[in-house]
Amino acid sequence: MYKMKSVHQKISKILRLMCEVTRDVNLTDREFRMVGTSIFRAVEVGNVEFVSHICAANPKLLDYRMVRERYRTIFQCAANCRQEKIYSSLKKEKRERFLRVSAGKTNGTMLHSVANLSPLSQLTNIQGASLQMQRELQWFKEVESIVPPDLHNIRENVENLTARQLFTKSHEKIMEEAEKSVKQTASSCTVVGSLIATMIFAAAFTVPGGNDDNTGIPMFIQEKLFLTFIVSDTLSLVSSTTSVIIFLGLLTSRYAEDDFLKSLPKKLMTGLLTLFISIATMMIAFSSALVIMLHGRYSWIVAPSIFLASVPIASFVWVQFPLLLRTFISTYGPGIFDKKTKPWY
Repeated sequence: MYKMKSVHQKISKILRLMCEVTRDVNLTDREFRMVGTSIFRAVEVGNVEFVSHICAANPKLLDYRMVRERYRTIFQCAANCRQEKIYSSLKKEKRERFLRVSAGKTNGTMLHSVANLSPLSQLTNIQGASLQMQRELQWFKEVESIVPPDLHNIRENVENLTARQLFTKSHEKIMEEAEKSVKQTASSCTVVGSLIATMIFAAAFTVPGGNDDNTGIPMFIQEKLFLTFIVSDTLSLVSSTTSVIIFLGLLTSRYAEDDFLKSLPKKLMTGLLTLFISIATMMIAFSSALVIMLHGRYSWIVAPSIFLASVPIASFVWVQFPLLLRTFISTYGPGIFDKKTKPWY
């Protein structure tokens, strides 16, 4: 830790010296290109500190365009490399010249730049093809919101495609993987939900202790836990049936691009949540029935049985809850674009 801190202090000192030199308005073309190249490399790896200090020292560098970067600005490069922190800070500039790539090369807009697939290093940080597709759509929609509407349908010279058409073409593979991933999850959860619904439906007509032969009334209807059994059994049946319907809807969805932004994640979260509720209430019904049946006898076996009954719930949480949490944060969280970020100068 001490070594890392020492290295950071040395790098910060070098950065301050570079900023002092960069403030010189009389930089030669060679020096300007060297600094510009360094900034682009820093943007690619997400080094916010380096980019912010250098650009604050010499704002002219914000307009620097590299030949090897197809004449893109730093802002366009940040979007293309999916560096949201740098993008959010530069977005405060709101300069129209940031939004169009030089007409001398592709005649495309910034939308064309972000329509290409993210760098592999960025995609690997996101687990699941469906969430990766959602993140790509979030980036595209974000850039689309700041690009003037009259530039949305411009076609670039290389493939004569609009930004939306380029997005569809470059994301064909990840779309297929995302659809396959969601369908696999929906298929597995449908089977589990169907099994729970079947068992719980049968349990409602085979209540603990059976029914009175003369009246047909359950034998333990006066027990307090009997009400717990009935309520939890009903909740489990309703929630498991709901989850099955939702997952069947996922299996038959059209899987359009925009569906991965809100529609499909919302359905997946609802399905997983209702399935979790059905498993939990099923275990409550089982525990209640067990206590009622034993009726004060063999009390030593009640606690271990209830503990073992909680294992399926813990297993489901361990396997599926991370997916539910990631999907919720990605869909309803604060987002990757920090709107409160302050400009660098």
